[in-house]
Parts: sequence; C-alpha cells; structure tokens
Amino acid sequence: MSDSSLSTSNTPTEHSSLTEWLDYMQQIHVSAIDMGLSRVLPVAEALGVVQSAKDDAYVFTVAGTNGKGSTTAVIAQMCQAAGYKTALYQSPHLSIFNERVRINGEMVSDETLIDAFSKVEAARLRCALTLSFFEMTTLAALLIFAEADCDVWVLEVGLGGRLDVVNIIDPDMAVITNIAIDHVDWLGDNVEDIGREKAGILRDGITLVYGATAMPASVQQAIDTHQATCYQAGQDFDYREVDTDVWQYSNAAVTMQLPRPALSLTNTTNALSAVLASPLNIDKKAIEQALQTVKLAGRFDYRETHNRHWLFDVAHNEQGVEFLLAQLLPLWQQHLATQNSADALNQGSNQANCKPASIKMLFSMLGDKDINKVVQRLTEAGLPISDWFIAEIDYPRAASTEQLQSILASYVDSAQIHEFKRLSEATDAVINDSKVQDLIVVCGSFHTIGEALEALADDDLS
Repeated sequence: MSDSSLSTSNTPTEHSSLTEWLDYMQQIHVSAIDMGLSRVLPVAEALGVVQSAKDDAYVFTVAGTNGKGSTTAVIAQMCQAAGYKTALYQSPHLSIFNERVRINGEMVSDETLIDAFSKVEAARLRCALTLSFFEMTTLAALLIFAEADCDVWVLEVGLGGRLDVVNIIDPDMAVITNIAIDHVDWLGDNVEDIGREKAGILRDGITLVYGATAMPASVQQAIDTHQATCYQAGQDFDYREVDTDVWQYSNAAVTMQLPRPALSLTNTTNALSAVLASPLNIDKKAIEQALQTVKLAGRFDYRETHNRHWLFDVAHNEQGVEFLLAQLLPLWQQHLATQNSADALNQGSNQANCKPASIKMLFSMLGDKDINKVVQRLTEAGLPISDWFIAEIDYPRAASTEQLQSILASYVDSAQIHEFKRLSEATDAVINDSKVQDLIVVCGSFHTIGEALEALADDDLS
C-alpha cells in the first residue's frame, strides 16, 4: 500500500477544527463498516491503549441488540457516584460527536478529541494501515481514557462483538443485554449466528451478565468454552415494579428497594447486576444516587418543549419497539389522566370544543432496517395514533420518503400520512398540527432523534 493511499493533501493538523477531522476520517477508508481487528490491533498497540486498560482500569464491555446505551449509562453513573474516575464510550451520538466520549459524565472537549485524533493518525501512518471512521474514533476514545488515567472504563460495542474495535480491550466484566435479529448483513440472519458474534467479547474466566431469559445455544457454548461465570435475567437476578416511584431488585445475595430511574428497568437491572458482580466498592447509597440522576437523551426521553409533550426513543427494530411500547402504554395512561384533570379544572372554558388527546408520530428509519415489522408493531399496539409525519433522514442509508409511505399505507389510512422533504420540516409540521394535550412520539433511528432535536434547537434560536 503506497503512502499516497494512506494520507492526502487535506490531512488535518492539531490546529484543524473537530469538523475537519471528522470529515477527513470519513474519507480515508474504503468502507464505513469494515469488520475485523487485524488492521486495528497494530495501531492500538502502537498507542499503548491495550496495555493501559489491562494494567490500570476495570473494564465493563456491553454488547447486545438493544439497550446498550442505557445499560452503559447506568453502569457509568453508579461507578462515578461511588467515587471512581469513570470513562464512558457510547455510539452513535445524537447531536454532537463529543457525546460519545465522556469522563465522569462530562463530554470531552474538541481540543482533547483533536489531540487524540492527531496521535491516532500518526500511529496509523507509522503502521502503514487504513482505518475506518469508527475504528479511528474508537481508538481516540480509548487513548483519551488511558491518558486521563481513568479507574473504570465502560465500553459500548458498536456492532456485534467479536470483530468490533471495542473488542481489542479485554473486559473484566461482560454484559450482553439481549439478542435479536438486526444488522443481518454483518452478523447473520438468525439468533445463533448473532449470539456467536456478540459472545465474542468473552474472555477466559470472566463474568457475563446476560440480560434476557432466552439464551441462544451459541452463547452457552461460548460460556462453556471460556469457563465464564454467567448470571442470567430471570434465573439469577430479577426485578419487580412496586409503584411509580419505587422498584425492587433481587439476586441470590440481596434484595433492594430503589428509586425508579428515568431509563428502562430491564436495562437498569442488567447494569446493577454487573456492578454488584464486580469487585468494585459500590454501596447502596451510590446506587440510589446514580438512579436518581442518570439520564440518556433519546432513550424513552420525555420532554415538554415548544408548548408540546414529546417522547424521543431510538427504537429501530422489532425488539426495540417492544421495549418502547412496554413503557409507552403506561405513560400514555398517565398522560391521559393528567389531561383529564386539567380539563376538569377548566370546565366551562371551551371544554365543548376540546378534542381528546391523541398521539402524533414523527417517524423515519434507515432503509436497511425491517421497517415493516416496526410499523406493524406500532400500529397494532392499540394506541390512538392519529397522524404520521415522515421525511427522509439526512444519512446515506436512509429510507426514502416513498419507501416509508408505501409501508405505512399498508397499515394506516393515507390521509393520516404527511410527507416532507426534510425532517426539520416534518418537526415544524407536527408542532403546528398538534394540540397542547397531544403526545408527539419521535422514533425510528438515532438519526431521526438527532435531526428532530436539532430542528427544535434551531427553532429556539430563531
């Protein structure tokens, strides 16, 4: 491979902007996704990040089809609340790249990222290798954590497990949240193949927290091969809801009543199980503090803005929608009760003209996802969805508006479907066409949430 194929005349410097670096890294490799560790490992070793993690940090690695973001967020918040200097790596981001790389809950600065990108680029050129955008940016995050001398690293796998760049780091604790059909072009079209890929994060003798009641045989085989200790949901730990503010966690050693977090209890339970199974000193007080403060944008993210009620959720496959619906149905009942109470207080003031509250969907997906299954589950859930506002995401793999409309038309009346060229236009339209008492649900992709939030922020500035 020639030097000219490794660097270009527009290679950024330490004085370049973060945007210039991100644009550059998206152009230097032939493929946005290139599974495998053979190109990454030499660069990682040159940077010293593999040895640093092994010697100086306790590492949680979290894989799974859904719930990785919430699980990693809860683990990191608990470790931070207990006083550990905690690194958190997640992907993708919603609004700005810095969201992916956090230390003690704070996004790292542009300057810190640029410095790390410069060092990764120099090591890449010394090794005469090309790396994908995700490989470059992940190596930079790991380098930042090593240089900051973090006590705990919480790493979210990007895709699969076995061949994902995060897997260059040996975990001390592995978590697999669940396994479902997704990314079939890369991971396989059945749960056994997908399970085998995700179980690739295991190492000999470590502990695995498995967050679902059904386990593919391929995962059990990996557990046996590595002689790993496994704690599985429904067998070794579980939870139950006590009321709207309290829930109960239990495993063989402990039962705790805890404050309800703003994230899924399923994912919270997986995170807590991992923390309790680790040797870290994290007491109940730190756990309670973390649950009262943890949040993650775009994961069952309820907000009131622009005089409207919004729910943002990144659900983008069938299992993700199941998680969304399990929380949305109770929220909707609570929302209705609140609206009815408000109507009762306002009796006599135009009550006869008030229409009942409904749900408006702001929706778009990537074209390589199973849009049909997602739409089917949303439309058959018994929710009063009155309108769908759709547009094409500004992303290379986005589903076209025509594709979205065609699938939706199989489930809802065409009069309920409103098409727009850009998601920002659809966001403005759903505000104008909704009532104060309605609930606007935004879902389908990380990119859908990101573009909607950006549109709302732009409206705030205008």
